[in-house]
Amino acid sequence: MAVADTLDGGGAVGDVLVGRCVGVLGAAAAGLLLVAESRGSAEPEVVAVTDEAVRALVAAEGPGRECHRVGAPVRADVLGAAAGRWPDFTGAALAAGYGAVLAVPMRWREETIGALTLFRTASGPLPDGYAELTQALADVTTIGVLQRRVRRQREQLADQLQSALESRVLVEQAKGLLAERWQVSVDAAFTALRSHARTRRIRLSDLAQGLLDSTVDAAELREGPGR
Repeated sequence: MAVADTLDGGGAVGDVLVGRCVGVLGAAAAGLLLVAESRGSAEPEVVAVTDEAVRALVAAEGPGRECHRVGAPVRADVLGAAAGRWPDFTGAALAAGYGAVLAVPMRWREETIGALTLFRTASGPLPDGYAELTQALADVTTIGVLQRRVRRQREQLADQLQSALESRVLVEQAKGLLAERWQVSVDAAFTALRSHARTRRIRLSDLAQGLLDSTVDAAELREGPGR
């Protein structure tokens, strides 16, 4: 399935998903709301639309946002009857020529990360299996998006751990250098190293690197501040 094939391809997954909703399901237009991975806000934002004309509809307070909040499908088979529910959305959607709307959650277990909204021009009941197939497309994409996010988080954690390890190695090497040069204990060398870093407001690992590559004079650490 093309949706699954693009799960590692940057932001293309949303474009593929909404495109399949038009090509496979015969929707007139579609849009995708997703909660951004790196932002603190829980409000989803529009990440893909089949037609820029529906971007404002997808972003508006309407079936998509309601679907995301409740974590369950939201539909209006006769859009005109939903004017009291979403007055601004309904008026704009009707003016754009749409007669029905279906929104399904981007959800896996207890986590809802967005909503997929489909627009149809004709009013009336959905064809048999339409809602189920729409949800299936959304589910496949949701699993892929969450897996990609978990993988990215693991990679970031691995990078952080590697950076911490490298910093620790630098500090240990610098401690050994000072201890040997000054003929003091490793603890005394570390105390001098830490005190100098704090006084100069620099990272301990940067100071250690400076000592190792001789851009920092070890005598400065032994003299201490103000001497």
